[in-house]
Amino acid sequence: MDLASLHRELVDSPDLLIVQDLDGVCIPLVKDPLTRTISPDYVHAAARLRGSFAVLTNGEHEGRRGVNRLVETALGDSAIARSQGLYLPGLAAGGVQLQDEFGNVTHPGVSESEISFLASVPERMRALMSSMLPALMPELSDEQLAVELELAVLDTQLSPTINLNHLFSRTPDDVEHQRRLQSMLESLMQQLMAMAVAEGLQDSFFLHVAPNLGRDSLGHERLKPAEQGNVGSTDIQFMLRGAIKEAGLLVLINRHIQARTGTAPLGEEFNVRNAPHDHASLLALCKQRIPRDQMPHLVGVGDTVTSTINPSGDGWLRGGSDRGFLTLLQELGCSFGRPNRVVLVDSSAGEVDRPSLADGSQAGISDPEDPLKFDVCIPGGPEAYVNWFTGLSEAMAISKH
Repeated sequence: MDLASLHRELVDSPDLLIVQDLDGVCIPLVKDPLTRTISPDYVHAAARLRGSFAVLTNGEHEGRRGVNRLVETALGDSAIARSQGLYLPGLAAGGVQLQDEFGNVTHPGVSESEISFLASVPERMRALMSSMLPALMPELSDEQLAVELELAVLDTQLSPTINLNHLFSRTPDDVEHQRRLQSMLESLMQQLMAMAVAEGLQDSFFLHVAPNLGRDSLGHERLKPAEQGNVGSTDIQFMLRGAIKEAGLLVLINRHIQARTGTAPLGEEFNVRNAPHDHASLLALCKQRIPRDQMPHLVGVGDTVTSTINPSGDGWLRGGSDRGFLTLLQELGCSFGRPNRVVLVDSSAGEVDRPSLADGSQAGISDPEDPLKFDVCIPGGPEAYVNWFTGLSEAMAISKH
């Protein structure tokens, strides 16, 4: 489909729910996340779509790095968003941070001990990284090392992250060096997991690798090694177990149906921590508990989907933080007889190295046997998506009146 035909289909939809990722979709990707910006037009468009729109992101709503700060900056006044309900509603931190349009945030299913450990993680990340990085980059002065740590350690509240983008930019064509940095990051994160286990939190956390090559036989996300022209995995997030977008999708559907009918088919206490974690069980739960006539018309919008040929020659390694929820959304359409749509935004024009849609090949993104099919691809990136999204919101506001 093209964007015009998708627009026509959605304007006429009687029960629409757009579930949308943020970074790379409506926010251009940048090496330093503190320099991100969001368009005020987009913020107002999201508000016009209230009741038909929710975000689903591994980023966070709150804190100095939260998307709420971007919304406030875009509006030019931090009080406007809260008074007028212009924050972006939905799930952040993979699904454990729930927010309404007035900026009221809750953390369903998260314990105080987990919150406390997460608060200590950024400082532990800095300490580990300052001990490991000098051996890999001895050319860095103490001042430069301090700057790199500040840029790499993202001190988010519920999903503290290490981001290698700025370090990669110091050695843009040295694939071996980039792979050594990725190995350092993987080792550092495993040490953090061991610390959590030592403090009695062995079942609380997991590591989200972005972009990744899917999961291994133990369920751990596979790192995507750097190669010429594609740096592969740039971030690893220390996340609460259960904070996966597939489960988050069901939470959003459950809340949408509750808002429309007064009844939550999956239960009022349903959240990502008590939801099933595997794809088949999530699908089965929907079939079992959600009446066919209550399932909304779903549109999933993301940018991080990967597919790389397995080095063994046996099939494909498929991953990406948006793949799971987009695939489940597509399958729900088949199961419930809904024309659900999967929209892929090309985020490669930002500052971060990503595979591009420009040549139409989808190399590094999809493959000929991929079960995930994109209904709409947007090679124009976040700017083109925001323009379309704004037009849709205006047309739907008019059609309601």
